[in-house]
Amino acid sequence: MTFPVTGILLAAGFGRRFDPMGRDSKLLARLPDGQPVAWHSARAMLASLPETYAVVRADDDALADALRAAGCTVVAVPEARDGMGHALAGGIAATPQPASGWVVGLADMPWIRPETIQAVTTSLACGTGTPEQAGRIVVPRYRQQRGHPVAFAASHGPALRALTGDEGARMLLQQHPVTWMEVDDPGVLRDVDTPVDLRT
Repeated sequence: MTFPVTGILLAAGFGRRFDPMGRDSKLLARLPDGQPVAWHSARAMLASLPETYAVVRADDDALADALRAAGCTVVAVPEARDGMGHALAGGIAATPQPASGWVVGLADMPWIRPETIQAVTTSLACGTGTPEQAGRIVVPRYRQQRGHPVAFAASHGPALRALTGDEGARMLLQQHPVTWMEVDDPGVLRDVDTPVDLRT
């Protein structure tokens, strides 16, 4: 049995640019509709990927509760404190195996349109059954700028589970062919770094 494409939502960062003192979480900050940033990111992923795993730090109970309320399966990864690579590896390891692939998104990007995530997911799923595309990576691009989320075929599982440090999966994008998907969605580039970003 092969499991379908699974969503991975990375929500384990510290967000120090948002609050250098570490008191206010950017992922729990409210957008104008009253819902947290991470809730919006999660709902967009879940619209296309009902099996979405949100990766949090082991001590971030409030964020874990918010992501469960949104509908995610929450994975607490103790090593996530050491960087995005650890967080992604832990999230991939927690998903059912063998998987058809993963779509990896960031919880501080609440403006990505659900249809963009669906298009990336569909592109990955349509290509994984052909031998020449079994190792594909799909990346959305807006006006020639690389965006998120990024989709990885199942063959990248061992490399994803071995990630460490704070580089995330950037190395895989440099080492393997990438299928670029041009999208009319500026949300693939837009994240929350500072409080000002919540209002613009």
